[in-house]
Amino acid sequence: MLSVAVSWDLYIATKSAITLGNVGLVQVTPFLLFALFAGHFADRHDRRRIMLVTQLLLLVACGLLVLNSRSVPIIYGCLFLIATARAFQGPARMAVLPHVVPAETLRNGITWNSSANEIANVGGPAVAGILLAAAGSRTVYLVQFGCATLTLACFYLIRFRADAAREVSPPTGKSVLEGVRFVWTDKLILSAMSLDLFSVLFGGATALLPIYAVEILHTGARGLGWLRAAPSIGAVVMALTQTHFLRVQHAGRVLLWSVAGFGAATVAFGLSRSLLLSFTMLVIIGALDNISVVLRHSLVQTATPDRIRGRVLAVNNIFISCSNQLGAVESGWTAAWFGPVPSVVAGGVATMMIVAAFAARSRALRNWRQ
Repeated sequence: MLSVAVSWDLYIATKSAITLGNVGLVQVTPFLLFALFAGHFADRHDRRRIMLVTQLLLLVACGLLVLNSRSVPIIYGCLFLIATARAFQGPARMAVLPHVVPAETLRNGITWNSSANEIANVGGPAVAGILLAAAGSRTVYLVQFGCATLTLACFYLIRFRADAAREVSPPTGKSVLEGVRFVWTDKLILSAMSLDLFSVLFGGATALLPIYAVEILHTGARGLGWLRAAPSIGAVVMALTQTHFLRVQHAGRVLLWSVAGFGAATVAFGLSRSLLLSFTMLVIIGALDNISVVLRHSLVQTATPDRIRGRVLAVNNIFISCSNQLGAVESGWTAAWFGPVPSVVAGGVATMMIVAAFAARSRALRNWRQ
């Protein structure tokens, strides 16, 4: 929800694509600085307690946005604090799943968890867009603060089925980097993460939605709400399909085709001048992205030993953050230099070229079966 309100306030205040792109830069920096240590921290300490403390920090930042949401430095400062809290919270939060879901239903639990997370990632901005059009950005910040408070209560109520042993030795460079070594030596996980990193890095059309809503599609805040809702609709439909009906066997081929389709839909969205066509392409983008997210998360969760799960998930967080946030930076900067349409179209073409390269060079990814 914050992503929509913050992007809208910054663009209305500055009319600058670079300012929008720098939102991603502010949010990715804490992940690059702290993510590896955060993963090691999650493997050595009480993961539930980490989740509670970091959620309190996030609430402080959200409260500051409610009080003052018009100052660019304050917005950037709050985003940095939120990203820092999430950098430490992410590995701990994702690593608790195998201790909440029974082992015999873990794979289905991963699908539900990944799908719900993806729906939240795109559904939150959709709700925020509707609230933004109806009541303004301050209302979005207030509602988001309430949601974050409910999240804190949910974290408090989590009970583990069993807890894994924690390392008691002090952190060393070798132990902190163990997650990196695991990912680097597992060619399948490395290929899946890298494909997502490079494809989303160049396919980040959603970062420019305020510009498309105002200058290209001429729809204003209400149109922005519909555009932000579109990926959530696609993600919800695909998540329910995967959970109840779709059983993927040739996971590698499905992943490659879904990312290629993501790039093609991005190109079509970039060229569109019709609100209906743009909405449809964003629905397809959300659906195909959900396939990629579920497959990748299932692979990482099931293939990683619990003793290093926090560190491996921290590496996964770095890949995700770099792709999403640096993708926003890339989109904002290229839009400022060449215009929004060339930026989005070139990004979609680059995504398809990246898929072709991975399909040709990664035998592990091509042959991956669930």
